[in-house]
Amino acid sequence: MSIVPWLGPDDPFPPVEQALREPNGLVAVGGVLSPARLLDAYRRGIFPWPEGDGSPTLWWSPDPRLVLVPGELRISRSLRKRLRAGTFQVTFDAAAAAVLDGCAGPRADEGGTWITSEIHEAYMALHAAGHMHSVEAWRDGRLAGGLYGVSVGRMFFGESMFARETDASKVAFVWLVRHLARWGVDLIDCQVRTAHLVSLGAREVPRGWFLERVAERVAAPAPPAPWQPDPGLAASF
Repeated sequence: MSIVPWLGPDDPFPPVEQALREPNGLVAVGGVLSPARLLDAYRRGIFPWPEGDGSPTLWWSPDPRLVLVPGELRISRSLRKRLRAGTFQVTFDAAAAAVLDGCAGPRADEGGTWITSEIHEAYMALHAAGHMHSVEAWRDGRLAGGLYGVSVGRMFFGESMFARETDASKVAFVWLVRHLARWGVDLIDCQVRTAHLVSLGAREVPRGWFLERVAERVAAPAPPAPWQPDPGLAASF
């Protein structure tokens, strides 16, 4: 029987290669959700995914891993029409806390949320440090959808998205991917397979392949700050 390490406040992560096969990719349990711990995790290809408030943090690195190469982004005809119509106004880092709240909201296909109060606090601390970024899609002054993730070097680690209106999160995602490509980010972590992300061009790769490329990209210079969407990008859709 495999034993998953329990992390103390200062314990290092075990090698990712020791992650369980079932459940797929469980690396460790426990530890603190500090910005330093989170950044160390992402640099190693690990992400937190707790079961709910009051439960210990579970750390994961599944095999295979879902990724998106920006050049492989797939935009459907209906989504392209929505983008060209300018239905939603897109901003970066304008409402990070509200995006976290939206991602934590109830979903028809899920029984609860993994975005606990501790996760919310930890990622807002990462936002203050310039590593967590949000993308917002607005309509008539209301937040219609969005997403957030973590930027380390030239690597972007997607975390979660939500939509209150059809295509709102997809529009936010397309704007993010196009800007990341401009900034030299050529790989986006999407964590685990979902039909939604696969429809946008994401694909599964072996964990070893993923980890090699993460190690290269997190050591590269980060995109320019602050993140600002280029309004002229809309003409390219």
